[in-house]
Amino acid sequence: MLPPTGDMPERAGRKIGKSGLLPRLTTLLAVLAVLAASCAGPSDDGGATPETATTEAGATPTSLASPITNTPSPQFPGEGVSVTMGRGNWSSAYFQAAVYRELLALLGYEVNDPADKELAPRLAYLAMAEGDIDLWTNATDPLHNNWFVNELPDGSVVGDHVEKVGKVLDNGILQGFLMTKVFAEEFGIATLDDLENNPDAIAAYDSDDYSPGDGVVDIFGCEESWTCDDLIENILAFSGYRNIRQVKAGYDAMFAEARARAEAGDPMVIYSWTPTYYLAYLRPGDNVIWVGVEEVLDDSNPLGLEGGEAMDQRPGVADIEAESCPAAVTLGECRLGFQVASDVVAVRKEFLEKNPAAKRLFEVATLNPVDVTLRILEEKETDVLSADLARQWIIDNQERVDAWLEEARAAA
Repeated sequence: MLPPTGDMPERAGRKIGKSGLLPRLTTLLAVLAVLAASCAGPSDDGGATPETATTEAGATPTSLASPITNTPSPQFPGEGVSVTMGRGNWSSAYFQAAVYRELLALLGYEVNDPADKELAPRLAYLAMAEGDIDLWTNATDPLHNNWFVNELPDGSVVGDHVEKVGKVLDNGILQGFLMTKVFAEEFGIATLDDLENNPDAIAAYDSDDYSPGDGVVDIFGCEESWTCDDLIENILAFSGYRNIRQVKAGYDAMFAEARARAEAGDPMVIYSWTPTYYLAYLRPGDNVIWVGVEEVLDDSNPLGLEGGEAMDQRPGVADIEAESCPAAVTLGECRLGFQVASDVVAVRKEFLEKNPAAKRLFEVATLNPVDVTLRILEEKETDVLSADLARQWIIDNQERVDAWLEEARAAA
């Protein structure tokens, strides 16, 4: 869902095998167990366990040494068709894009490496509308809905050329603000409203934040051009916060600072989401909590942003226990202020009309959010690339994949 620039892992000299990865997987699985009710994906058991999700760093299974390819056959309705895919410019988008690339290849399509078209949302939807790319597997619904009403130079809007199809991650995108747990407990904070109205907490936080001593709390938000930066600004304005301000910078740099602060017990707030490896380090109920909001943004668009009416986040509630989300007690529900969202495939309408097999594939294929999270963490902590992880996932889930491909071929 959501998108970090420059958060491609630094792999030089790193060799982490199962012994280094499994503790992180165990920690993350504990976090995901708390969030499972809010991030419910497919109920089947096709997701990999930590053992099947792990390979030795730098090693690729021999059966996956080369990309999955096809020989000419009537079974390949995409034969002779070139597809230009993009992917989000954040590392938790890579695995999904790699899986869908391989699925299209199994239908005979010739597909570029999505890494060659790595884009932020602000550019991705424009690129699709103008025909520079055919599809993008990282469209977050409803977070990105405002992009579909953006007007193009010819007077049309993006939605005239691009549509959403299927569910890459069905209700798998949980978003919210994380706060250092010991700071929240010291000052009795369960919501940003509690922080806004507590002068002592503001003074303690502001003494060593991004702009210390100015009386305003600086929270880590999103990179510009991700959409979530505008959404956060609208949320802050809607709630009337005067003492809370969003910092926009490279997300990985903000995360590194947030992690250091959380582990030291120092005050911090950062926007985050699932699926991502970040919650293996910022662990709700352990070193951070989900901090809520009293009022959930509606369609009033307080800042008058283009397409801002589509940023409506109601009901903005997640089913998370009070240990991880104290607002569940103070407000009677864990009111994060963000809808539990889905990732979908955004595709050029012209491409869908000409390629019914691909359209049906997008309609029926879906990934398990927990499984995706484990693969994201594996890529971060090892030398295994998303393309190899995707091919292994297809092998591990061959029965499901074959069913999707059968439906796609039947639609051709």
